[in-house]
Amino acid sequence: MDELLADGGVIRKLWPGEAQDYRDHLKRLDPESRRSRFGLALADELIDAYVASPTWRGAVMHGFLVDGVLRGVAELKPFGAAFPAQAEAAFSVEKPWQSHGVGSVLLARTLLTARNRGIRHVHMACLADNARMQQLARKFAAQLSFDFGNVVGEVAAPHPTPLSLLHELVADGHGFATAMLDAQARWLRVA
Repeated sequence: MDELLADGGVIRKLWPGEAQDYRDHLKRLDPESRRSRFGLALADELIDAYVASPTWRGAVMHGFLVDGVLRGVAELKPFGAAFPAQAEAAFSVEKPWQSHGVGSVLLARTLLTARNRGIRHVHMACLADNARMQQLARKFAAQLSFDFGNVVGEVAAPHPTPLSLLHELVADGHGFATAMLDAQARWLRVA
């Protein structure tokens, strides 16, 4: 749970009220990272529309934060409404924090979350030239298939156990405490 991350960053679940931070993170992505995340070049106005739309709402999102600034995000979007057995995962990490293990920790948390919600299959789609994402998927034993210039990875999640539920509960509690302490530190700097 307390994985060593670049620059003392922390991983925690994001709250619905952090949509502006999510939007700002997506806008800070360099052109290559934006293309890798969305599958195409995306203008700032389209990022505004994406974050304002209900498309990503309902997703469970984990963020990688450094000094209170969101620098990476993993989204787990279930397919269907009630008790979905499948979901899609999407990742974005700002360039300076890529290749530092952030994606691995985000994917591990995402798979734990999927497992504890009864989601059996997590799908990850990426462009055929996104070797970094394919490597990450292989690290977690994903089955990769190639389809019209895209690569689709599928990871099977085991059934939840009391230990996996406890792991998520402890991680969430740690994340909440970290967020509160970070907010207090920022408030004290301003005062």
